[in-house]
Amino acid sequence: MSSAPFTYEPVGATRDDLTFCPPGFRPMLVRTRLGEGHAVFRRAAEAVLTWEMHRTLGVGIDATADRAAPGVDVTVTLAGVVKAPCRVIWTTEEPRRAGWAYGTLEGHPECGEEAFVVDRTGDGTVWLTVSAFSKPAKWYAKAGGPATRGFQHAYARRCGTVLKHLCEDQPEP
Repeated sequence: MSSAPFTYEPVGATRDDLTFCPPGFRPMLVRTRLGEGHAVFRRAAEAVLTWEMHRTLGVGIDATADRAAPGVDVTVTLAGVVKAPCRVIWTTEEPRRAGWAYGTLEGHPECGEEAFVVDRTGDGTVWLTVSAFSKPAKWYAKAGGPATRGFQHAYARRCGTVLKHLCEDQPEP
């Protein structure tokens, strides 16, 4: 674990409220239905917690651990060019909820926090929620304007599509 400071406040705000967005930041909330049942939930949770979803998505993941845990440093690489250093802030592994969030470190194109949470609702439906609050930090993220926001939303939707595909071989109840 590095001692590099986070580039924003309040660190950890998504833990209790995935819709939280501090003043001056832009919110994002993308939810994808993955399927139904305990087997789908377990498969999705494992893929999120072990970086499999991200790697299958095609982004580079350089993490200081094989599994998300508080304090793990992660550098996400997009297209082999854009490097986005982050640190895992919190994780959760409960019978019906699993996931984690990371916060941005110096050098990340954005400033803020992003969470990836799988949950199984009372009727057995399994969902991936990707939520974030952010604002541009690098000149190219600022220059991208609405296109940068569009990319973030597309990335979150693609996470859901990839995770749903990874769960397709799991039996329905």
